[in-house]
Amino acid sequence: MHTFVIAVLIILASIAAMEWVAWASHKYIMHGFGWGWHKDHHEPHDNALEKNDLYAIVGAAMSISMFVLGSEWVLGKAAWWPATFIGIGIMAYGIIYTVIHDGLVHQRYFKFVPKSGYAKRLVQAHKLHHATIGKEGGVSFSFVYAEDPAKLKAELKRQREAGIAVVRDSVGA
Repeated sequence: MHTFVIAVLIILASIAAMEWVAWASHKYIMHGFGWGWHKDHHEPHDNALEKNDLYAIVGAAMSISMFVLGSEWVLGKAAWWPATFIGIGIMAYGIIYTVIHDGLVHQRYFKFVPKSGYAKRLVQAHKLHHATIGKEGGVSFSFVYAEDPAKLKAELKRQREAGIAVVRDSVGA
């Protein structure tokens, strides 16, 4: 029972840590040197897939790597058992990300527009993320955590006025 609780805690900690990894990757890689893969995600298109979807492969490789490090089948006695549960946490975060970001926010898999609550706030925050043109500036780089949209609009306005970001006129920032 003790090992089960530890495994569950490792999975939950990994899911939480992945939100930070996703935020940092989104802000500093996708909107930095990785913009080439991420750019099409910020531009209108009718394609079923985007270059940005390659980042899902990176996430899957992280999870698979943890499964390998935790596998006695692969590494024998050198296997590190917590790695398996870290891999499960990374995989679970990938599923959460896919449902929230690709499904709810961008409606790639289902059509549902939340009218209230945290789901609405998530959608609003991510739409404000897409309010900038280009990779510079921006707000709301998280995928599961969403700041108050009023604060995000104020930050976009500040960035526009400071010349940090080009903000679409439709945002009202």
